[in-house]
Amino acid sequence: MTARKLTGKELAAAIRAQTAAEVAAGPQPRLAVVVATGDEASLWYVRSIAKAAEGVGIAADVVDLGPEARPEQIRETLARLSADAGVHGVMLQTPLPEGAVAQELAGAIDPRKDVDGANPLSLGRLAAGLPAFVPATAAAVMALLDHYGVELAGRRAVVVGRSTVVGKPLAHLLLDRNATVTVCHSRTRDLASVTATGEVLVAAVGRAGLIGTGHVAPGAVVIDVGTNPTDDGGLTGDVDFDAVAERASALTPVPGGVGPVTTALLLRHTARAANLP
Repeated sequence: MTARKLTGKELAAAIRAQTAAEVAAGPQPRLAVVVATGDEASLWYVRSIAKAAEGVGIAADVVDLGPEARPEQIRETLARLSADAGVHGVMLQTPLPEGAVAQELAGAIDPRKDVDGANPLSLGRLAAGLPAFVPATAAAVMALLDHYGVELAGRRAVVVGRSTVVGKPLAHLLLDRNATVTVCHSRTRDLASVTATGEVLVAAVGRAGLIGTGHVAPGAVVIDVGTNPTDDGGLTGDVDFDAVAERASALTPVPGGVGPVTTALLLRHTARAANLP
C-alpha cells in the first residue's frame, strides 16, 4: 500500500481566490499580527502571512514588540488593536517571552476580531456549538478532510495533542461531524495501542517522527500538523512520512499539507471579520 498524498496547494489556492473575490466586493480588511519573539521560524511564518495577505488584497500590519516585551505591553497592544475600528483581525503570534502566557493574553482580543480563535471566549463558543472563529490550523485539518472526501460520521478519529491551538478545538470539530474521538497526550500510556485504533489519525504535538508504522492502523487517513525545523533549515512533521506512507491510505506531507490551508483560512477569517455587522 502506498498512501495517497493529501497536499494543500490546490485547496489553499481555491480558498485564496474566493477570499480575493470577497475582498474586492467590500471594504479592504486589515489584519494586525502582534509579534514578541526573535524566533526565526516564527518570523518567517509571519512574513509569509503578510505576503499572502497582500496577494488577496488584505492589508497586513506586523506589530513587532521584540523578544523582551512584557506581558502587560503585549496585552495593552492587543486591546488597543481590538479597539481600533480600522483593524478587522487581530492575531498573537507565538512563541512569547518568558512569563507571557498566550491563553491569558489572547483574552484581550475582541472575539469579533479573533481570526485565529485564540480568545478563550472563542474556544468556549466553539465547544458549545455557537458561531465563532475557529483556530485556523484546526479548521485547515477539517477543510483538507472535506476536500479529499474523507468520511467522518461514525468513524474513529484519534488526535495526538491537546493544545488549544489544534488538539482541543479539532476534537470538538470532529465531534460535531459525528466522529468518535479520542485525544492522546504526553501522559497517554502505550500511545501506539491507542493511535492504532484510529481510522483517521491527526498528529499535532511538535515532535519530529513521533508517529511511525506501529502507531498507524492499516488504511488509516493520517494528517500531520507538526512543523519541526531540521538541521538543514527545512521542516519535517510529527509523522515518519516514508514509513507511514507504506501503511496509511492517505497522508499529508510536511511542508505542503496543512500549512498552506491554515494561512489561506486565516485570511478568509479576516475578510469575513471585516464584513461583520
